[in-house]
Amino acid sequence: MERKMSRFTTLRKPVNRSGRRFSKDSIVYRWVFNNLAILILILFVIASIMVFAIQNYYYLSTEQYLTGKLTTITSVLSKYSTDTTKNFSSEVRNMVETFADKDKIELMAINSKGKVVITSSGFSPDDSVVMNDFDEAMETKTFGRWWGKTENNEKIMAVSYPISSKNSDYSAMRVVVSMSDVDDIIFSMSLIVIACCMFILLPLIFSGIYFVGSIVRPVQKVNGATKKFAMGNFTERIPIETNDEIGQLCESINHMADELSAAEAMKNEFISSVSHELRTPLTAIKGWAETISNDNDEETTRKGIRVIVSETERLSQMVEELLDFSRMQNGKFTLQMSKIDILAELEDAILIYTEKAKHENTQISYNSPEMLPFIIGDKNRLRQVFINIIDNAIKYSSSPDHESHISINAFQKDSKRICITIEDNGCGISAADLPKIKTKFFKANHTKRGSGIGLAVADEIIMMHHGKLKIESQEGVGTTVYITLPTESSHKTI
Repeated sequence: MERKMSRFTTLRKPVNRSGRRFSKDSIVYRWVFNNLAILILILFVIASIMVFAIQNYYYLSTEQYLTGKLTTITSVLSKYSTDTTKNFSSEVRNMVETFADKDKIELMAINSKGKVVITSSGFSPDDSVVMNDFDEAMETKTFGRWWGKTENNEKIMAVSYPISSKNSDYSAMRVVVSMSDVDDIIFSMSLIVIACCMFILLPLIFSGIYFVGSIVRPVQKVNGATKKFAMGNFTERIPIETNDEIGQLCESINHMADELSAAEAMKNEFISSVSHELRTPLTAIKGWAETISNDNDEETTRKGIRVIVSETERLSQMVEELLDFSRMQNGKFTLQMSKIDILAELEDAILIYTEKAKHENTQISYNSPEMLPFIIGDKNRLRQVFINIIDNAIKYSSSPDHESHISINAFQKDSKRICITIEDNGCGISAADLPKIKTKFFKANHTKRGSGIGLAVADEIIMMHHGKLKIESQEGVGTTVYITLPTESSHKTI
């Protein structure tokens, strides 16, 4: 019971961000004043029309009944008016006094002066009583009708009809009936109509409350969860109560929270990795700089300078990678496109890492034709891609226990594409990590150095060349990277 009450309380007192209840922007407000109010108005109009129709029907039926009664009475009297053997006045008096329906209807005889002289009840009305029906009947020479209230505030209906006789002073006959019983019937029928409208309205109201509540409650939970997401708390999850669109929305938001949480974790890992990657060469540079300044040995100085130059180059490459990533995020990353020999750029990248591969106990084999078609591209950016992938291959395949091997091949796949493959026999990538390997900040192996954005940058560069970077890997076996680029002739048609 408390749960139900709290549900209706929530619907009755919605609070928006400004703290005001029943805000015009709220779903409940729009439902109450746009849907429910219109529905109530429609039912009110229908009920009013039906009540009016019922009242009109019963009043017209009463009027027709009185007219029929009066027609019967006046037709009999018209026969007496021409019969010389009958005393017309006596017949009129006799008919009024013996009127069979006197318990329901009052029959009156009116003289030529407009005064009621005989009534079936035995009581004559005051001269001040309004008889509009009599006036109408005398003026039109046909039925006169009127309904209103007496001096006692009783609602009545009256019908008059003119009569004429040479032997009598009577000018009209009049029947009068109280409308109390008719009004009681109309009131009862009106209550039935109102009850039917309420019977229709109440289920609609409760179903509407349930429906609006099924929207408002999840939306409020979504609102509360997203506020926590905005503050950096991605642990909140929205309970999924239905399988409809609201449930799908909650599921999507929960999935978004999972992705945001994973992205947040990757970002933190990225910051940690970058901090470590920056600190390592800086520590080496600082240490060797202090050693050189305190030691005058020529061999030590040469060795220190080599380390400083190497670590400085490593820092420069890392900073350039971060700058490229920042430019991509800001949409300011551009390419200097020209016709280039892709083999020349690939061979330069291999040459840069040949010596390093020997020190890492890694062998690089390279196979390519003497000439491949030219491509349209940025030679520096493409060389950066080759350097990144070859560096990753050496980093994840080198091992002191066995000699690692990297195979690099370049060939023309068809008349429109050139393909370059870089294959290693390293630790490989798990099936769970492989779909995310090109995601920014993601690192499949946290024991190896790197920022986690190198492959994301490389993939973006290849896509900007209208090419494709594909990675196939098997954990414990090795990894193969496929780079496909369009030739110069096909690039013009893209």
